[in-house]
Amino acid sequence: MTDRPRPAGLRAGWLAGGLLAVVVALVAGIAFGPVPLPPAGVAAELLDLLPGVRIDSGLSAREVAIVTELRLPRVVLGLLVGALLALAGAAYQGVFRNPLADPHLLGVAAGAGLGVTAVIAFRSAGGDTTTELPIGVPLAAFVGAVGAVALTWLLGGAGGRARTPATLILSGVAVSAFLAAAQTFLLQRHIEALREVYSWLLGRLATAGWHDVLLVLPYAVVTGAIVLSQRRELDVLTVGDEEAASLGLHPQRSRYLLIAAASLGTAAAVSVSGLIGFVGIIVPHTLRLLAGPSYRSILPLSVLYGGAFLALTDLLARTVASPTEIPIGVVTAFLGAPFFALVLRRSGVAA
Repeated sequence: MTDRPRPAGLRAGWLAGGLLAVVVALVAGIAFGPVPLPPAGVAAELLDLLPGVRIDSGLSAREVAIVTELRLPRVVLGLLVGALLALAGAAYQGVFRNPLADPHLLGVAAGAGLGVTAVIAFRSAGGDTTTELPIGVPLAAFVGAVGAVALTWLLGGAGGRARTPATLILSGVAVSAFLAAAQTFLLQRHIEALREVYSWLLGRLATAGWHDVLLVLPYAVVTGAIVLSQRRELDVLTVGDEEAASLGLHPQRSRYLLIAAASLGTAAAVSVSGLIGFVGIIVPHTLRLLAGPSYRSILPLSVLYGGAFLALTDLLARTVASPTEIPIGVVTAFLGAPFFALVLRRSGVAA
């Protein structure tokens, strides 16, 4: 009897490349904008922020304020949101054994969006005109996200059908359409929230400080800790539930834990950034093709490359049509739609 080959672990080269991508995205996202800053000075200023490090960046007081109070919070938020969306996409793909699984295609983002819309609408109806998101927004988004993925899972298996990749995707589309209709109805009842919700729906990373970063950070830590701790279990789940159970794994328990954690991460990301699509497909699938199929590699690399990807995409959205800013959700859709078509063709999904 031959031993089953173990999945390849995380390679140092890919890890170093991911860390480098994050650093490049961080420096570039801060250095370039309406007021250009020297990248070397930005890098020195970032190092000066580290405890115990003292470096003269050569930047003026105004430029330092731009770095620390305006651009750094936005880039850090982009790194967090991109990491969460890519990690959630990779987790969903492993749980459902479906290369097309994505928070948006499964209806998760639509459910989270409905939860956020409800909070914004009822807040506006109460006369609250503040621009900062309430601390309960991610929790409302989480309730909507979990409800949406549960509906998609139930609908995909309705009538005793097998939950194939095609039925899950079609079920997610149906659930998303239903939730979008509910969202539209809610907005018609609270027309005063229309402008704020519409701006949020297109996707944005604009932030007036560190509030959104601090809001999403605890959820990001919890999601990352749970999903990354399950990376070996995801590799086992790929061989099927029966064999996974024979190896001592509880497939359903692991699956529900991963779905809950990925939905929490999606909800947190959506609550602060709006609906930014395709990150959960582009990043994990590219890593699967280049770094190998093992989730021991895909999950941690999705955190790094997903964050760098969205931070650089946000830089593109801010600069390509300057002085106007393109909603980041529009940019990711332009990049993601052709990529989705390519994945669909390569995967040969059938009902």
